[in-house]
Amino acid sequence: MTDQNSSSWSTAFPDPRLGEPFLLTPGPLTTAFEVKEAMLKDWGSWDADFRALTADMRKRLLKILGAGSHEYECIPVQGSGTYGVEAMLGSVVPRDGKVLVLANGAYGQRAAETMRYLKRTYHLLDKGDYLPPRGDEIAAILAGDPAITHVLAIHCETSSGILNPLSEISKATQDAGRRLLIDSMSAFGGVDITPETIPFDAMVSSANKCIEGVPGFGFVFIRRDVLENTKGNSHSLSLDLYAQWAAMEKSGQWRFTPPTHVVAAFLEALRLFEEEGGVAARSARYAQNRDVLVSGMRRLGFETLLDQAWLSPIIVTFFCPQDPAFHFDRFYDLMKASGYIIYPGKLTVVDSFRIGCIGRMDHYIMQGVVDAATRALTEMGVQDASPPEKALEERKRLSSV
Repeated sequence: MTDQNSSSWSTAFPDPRLGEPFLLTPGPLTTAFEVKEAMLKDWGSWDADFRALTADMRKRLLKILGAGSHEYECIPVQGSGTYGVEAMLGSVVPRDGKVLVLANGAYGQRAAETMRYLKRTYHLLDKGDYLPPRGDEIAAILAGDPAITHVLAIHCETSSGILNPLSEISKATQDAGRRLLIDSMSAFGGVDITPETIPFDAMVSSANKCIEGVPGFGFVFIRRDVLENTKGNSHSLSLDLYAQWAAMEKSGQWRFTPPTHVVAAFLEALRLFEEEGGVAARSARYAQNRDVLVSGMRRLGFETLLDQAWLSPIIVTFFCPQDPAFHFDRFYDLMKASGYIIYPGKLTVVDSFRIGCIGRMDHYIMQGVVDAATRALTEMGVQDASPPEKALEERKRLSSV
């Protein structure tokens, strides 16, 4: 078990000995007690007090964008993050537009699938599980296809844990005169991004990620001049960003029943976010979580899917050991019994599992994760946690492409 008295952070976190495990996932994730407590009050969705919550939330989210936020609107959307991504794509991309979808994992692939459902044209650049899309290849695609109007980038691809190079992507997009859309579902609030450094038309994230709220809605940042041109463009009644924004501007209300308790919890999560020190402090904590986790797991013999340069502070993917005594389901159960819920892999080429670094956790808790993994390997009789040689060879081959 982790030493819950090792730091001021740890004493504030849920204690697995009390029956609540840590969620080592990219969201839903472990939340603060104050966030949970905020959901104990019922709110009237049309009441002035709840409308004030919504207005405050939108204002405080825009503040995180920094000085350039005055050019943007923040529009919350009921549902999971995928609802927000579909709302962004369906509202912003014209019916005759074309999107270059940059994929290196499941969420880029899901964006392409969304485009198919929307019956919008797209070009898919699929980099597999290991590699990021690079600026030069994006520039070449855009130069060869003038029909492309937008580029969609996944900020952090959590199926592998890769942090994609938004600066390169943004420059290539801007130099070609195209418009950038960003899925920052698992990175916003934990990785710095501002319109001054990464110009974008729209960006989407979710309540249950780096702000450390609970699931129930996403939110889209969209340039005001872009928003004005989206009226009547959406394929969907409920996912129409312009209609949602217009209703909130007119009455302060969500068009359809909002997740009232989730919004109240999110306001408390925002308070804790600001109290901690905002993006800079949260990014530093998550990076320390990752570093303690990765160094500890590597000492046990585990190896990361990605090269060190591409590891995000959000979630890390590890190869499963080649030792025949290792079985992921058993490993999962033993980790859960120690108070840690990890994530299965989401790769197509090799067996893997993922461990998240975000949520109400610090580096002492991450050391507890390593200790639990040590015990689990011993109980399973695993002598060697190193991955199959062919997995490392494949990583090396693809990384050199």
